[in-house]
Amino acid sequence: MDNFIDNIYAIVWSDALVYLCLLTGIYFTIRFRFPQLTQIREMLRLLFHGDSSEKGISSFQAFSLAISGRVGTGNIAGVATAIAMGGPGAVFWMWIIAFLGSASAVVEATLGQMYKEIKDGQYRGGPAFYILKGLRSKIFAWTFAIVTIVSTGFLLPGVQSNSISVAVKSAFNISPVITGLFLMALLAIIIIGGVKRISRVAEYVVPFMAGAYILMALVIIGLNFTQIPAVFALIFKAAFNLESTFGAVAGMAISWGVKRGIYSNEAGQGTAPHAAAAAEVSHPIKQGLVQGFSVYVDTMFVCTATALMILFTGQYNIENPSGGFIVQNLPATEMGPAFTQQAVSHHFPALGAGFVALALTFFAFTTIMAYYYIAETNVSFVSQKAQRTLLIWILRILILGSVYLGCISTAKSAWTLGDIGVGLMAWLNLIAIILLHKKVLVLYNDYCHQKKAKQDPVFDSDRFNFHHMELWSKKSNQEQ
Repeated sequence: MDNFIDNIYAIVWSDALVYLCLLTGIYFTIRFRFPQLTQIREMLRLLFHGDSSEKGISSFQAFSLAISGRVGTGNIAGVATAIAMGGPGAVFWMWIIAFLGSASAVVEATLGQMYKEIKDGQYRGGPAFYILKGLRSKIFAWTFAIVTIVSTGFLLPGVQSNSISVAVKSAFNISPVITGLFLMALLAIIIIGGVKRISRVAEYVVPFMAGAYILMALVIIGLNFTQIPAVFALIFKAAFNLESTFGAVAGMAISWGVKRGIYSNEAGQGTAPHAAAAAEVSHPIKQGLVQGFSVYVDTMFVCTATALMILFTGQYNIENPSGGFIVQNLPATEMGPAFTQQAVSHHFPALGAGFVALALTFFAFTTIMAYYYIAETNVSFVSQKAQRTLLIWILRILILGSVYLGCISTAKSAWTLGDIGVGLMAWLNLIAIILLHKKVLVLYNDYCHQKKAKQDPVFDSDRFNFHHMELWSKKSNQEQ
C-alpha cells in the first residue's frame, strides 16, 4: 500500500505540476499587469470595506476564512520540511511561488465570485461552479467536486491534526488519543453552526494567532539582527546553487519550495475561491484582490517568520538525497514542527515548545474548519436538496474521523496523502482558470476603468453578455 501511495504521489507531483504552477503565475502576472504590485493599496483598502448580509459574509470575514485555510501546518511544519529536503534555498522559491501565486489567486477568487449562486440561503461557489457554468463541462466540474470532497474531507485534515498531536505530545506529553478526541469535540461544535459560525470564529482567531506568532518571530529576529544579511545571503546563494554545501539539494530547492509554497498559500489550488464566493461585494474583482493579498500574509509574513527563526538559530537538519545528512544540527529529530520548537526554545527555553504547539494548534485547527466548509460547498454542488442534509452529516462524521486518525497516524503517511490531495486539486483548478482567465481580464479592465472614473466599481454581467451569472445580472434581478 505504501508503494502504491508513493507511486501516485510521484505521478501527481511530477516536475510538470511544479512548472505548470510557476508558468501559470508568470503568465497571469504579465497578462494582468503585475496586480501584486500595482494593486497593493487597493487590496488593503478593500480588506476592511463592505459588510455582511443575510446571504453573504463581509470581505474581511471571507479573507479570514481563506487565511484560516492558507495559514496552517504548512507555515510551521511545511517550512521546516522544505528546508530539510531542499535546503535554505527552498525558502526563496516559496517567496517566488507566493509572488506569482498572488496573481493566480486574484483570477481564481474572481471566478468564484462571478459564478456563485445561492444554496440554502447562502452564497456558494468555487471551481466546480465556475467549471460547470464557465466551461460548461459537467464531467470536469463533478470530477473537481468529488476530488475536493475526498481531499478536504479526508486527506488534508489528517495532516493538520497530525502536526497538532506531534507538537502537543512533544511540548506537554499529552497522548495523541486525548488530543484527537478533544479536537473532534471542538470541531463538531463549530462546524454544526455552518459557514456563519465558521467565519465568525476565523474572524477573531486568525488575526490573533497570526499576530502573536509574527510578534514572537520579530523578537527572535531582533535578537539576531546582525545575522540578517548573512541569512538572506545564504537563502539566495542556496537557491541558485552558489553555496557548495547545499549542492546536493540544489535541484530539490525549487521542487520543495514550490510544493510547500503551494501547500501553504494554496494559490491556484482551488480552495480559496470557495471562501471568496461567500463574500458580499459589488464587483467580483474586489474579492479577487482581497484574496490576492492573503497569499502575501501567508507566505511573505508567516512562512518567512518561521524560516528566519529556524535559520537564525541553526535548528535544522538537511537530508542528503543519496542518504544521510548534509547538515545535522538536531540528531534524532524528525523534520517538522520540532525544528520550529527548537528554534524558539533556543532563545526561550521554558517557552519554545509550548508556544509553537499552541500556535500550531490554532493554525491547523482553523485550517480544518476551512476544509470542512470547502468540502460542504462541494457536497451541496453534487447533491439534490432532499439528499443534502444526510450527505452533510456523513461528511461531518468523515472529517471528524479523519482528524482523529491523523492524530494517531505517522507524519509521513499523513503528509503524503495530503500532498496527493493538494496536487490533484491544483492540476484540475489550474487548467480551469487558464481556460477562463480571459473573462476575468474583461472584469479587471472594467474595474480599473471605473476606478479611474472615481467610481465605486459595480458589476453588471448584462453589459458584457456573460451567461450563467444570474446573481450579477441586473435584468434578471429586476425580473425576480
